[in-house]
Amino acid sequence: MSGVLLYFRLLRAQVRSQLNSPVSFALDVLATTLLTLAEFSAFALVMQRFPHLGGPGAAGWSLGEVALLYGMAELGFATMDLLFGGFDAPNLSALVRRGGLDMLLLRPASLTLQVFGSDFSLRRVGRMLLGVGILIWANRLHPLLWTPEKALLLLLSLAGLVLFFGGLFMVGGTLTFWTTENVEAMNIVTYGGKTLISYPLSIYDEWLRRAALVLPVGLLSFPPVLVVLGRPFPPGLPHWTAYVSPLAGLAFLGLGVAFWRFGLRYYQGTGS
Repeated sequence: MSGVLLYFRLLRAQVRSQLNSPVSFALDVLATTLLTLAEFSAFALVMQRFPHLGGPGAAGWSLGEVALLYGMAELGFATMDLLFGGFDAPNLSALVRRGGLDMLLLRPASLTLQVFGSDFSLRRVGRMLLGVGILIWANRLHPLLWTPEKALLLLLSLAGLVLFFGGLFMVGGTLTFWTTENVEAMNIVTYGGKTLISYPLSIYDEWLRRAALVLPVGLLSFPPVLVVLGRPFPPGLPHWTAYVSPLAGLAFLGLGVAFWRFGLRYYQGTGS
């Protein structure tokens, strides 16, 4: 059986099992969506009191502009969470502790594909749709002059964001081979990084902006959104950084895959 066919069969099994309890599934989607909606609504309400985040006049960011960043981060991270959820540290650490990973190793199929298909949770689709909704709403608040180049840049940056955080999920999941528990420090980079890029980097202190650009989580969405909005780049941030996101995503996914293979080479199990 080809790897792609196996992957889609695993996804179909996951989807069918989740849809067997439609009420539970619907409540899961509703809860996940409402949680994200509540977070964004709270931020939007605060923005009503401070209509230009980061400074008055043209230097500040309006709610529509920030919503574009927020929606992009939400859509990208939710898509990554749907595709790479099997590598999320809590899921993988549970597999390691209970001996589930050892069982997967005994099957005559790619372990990587099996882990990819081990936690395909449809409830995350609700967050993805909410991310799309925020992007549409952002465009209504702050109408943009869209061009094919801008749309392509935003789509490629979104793909880079998915690959970047997917690579980090693989690194964090692999660490559980040795710790058997979720490594909380990784959450600072993954979930903390997603929160960081939901807002303009210009509102943060200088040291945090530099750290975000070096990591380089700060390059995933902020520079491309500057191009789409037609806003000037801050001093010290070159224009070419707007096109780095896909390359950064591929590089970090490659790092994640390499670390995953390294971990598998030395994986010993827990004896469960």
